[in-house]
Amino acid sequence: MTQSATVHPRFAQALTARGLDDVEVRTFPDGTRTAGDAAAAIGCELSQIVKSLVFTADGAPVLVLMDGASRVDVGLVRDALGGAAVQRADADTVRAATGYAIGGVPPFGHVAEMRVLADRGLLRHTAVWAAAGTPHSVFALTPTTLIEQTGGALVDVREGAA
Repeated sequence: MTQSATVHPRFAQALTARGLDDVEVRTFPDGTRTAGDAAAAIGCELSQIVKSLVFTADGAPVLVLMDGASRVDVGLVRDALGGAAVQRADADTVRAATGYAIGGVPPFGHVAEMRVLADRGLLRHTAVWAAAGTPHSVFALTPTTLIEQTGGALVDVREGAA
């Protein structure tokens, strides 16, 4: 069910700026904070959930888009970034870079520009679901549209991809 009154304002602006006004944002009262919660609420496969994960590479934030059933291989992220020192960002860094709290970080509509890496595994699906700015809201796009909208580089950064 669409509840546009509950759409995060910055994310709603990001949708409009990208010409995605027709994208349905669905909200769930029990929350979609984790990939498992989101998949259960939507009724989709865990791998159809997009995790928007922030890392730092030589101190700069980097967004990694990963399917909900996989884990990020930090070594592969480092290789994709050309050997930068990479680590998972803490909650304060995530909020400063994106403007959103962990559990609701969307793949675009952030307060800061950052490099985006999109794991190739997302392409296995015809539609994927991502957070829409709150831990209760999600939206769906095709993986190719999602990657285009984020300006993401398509890479293999999931554990076991090497």
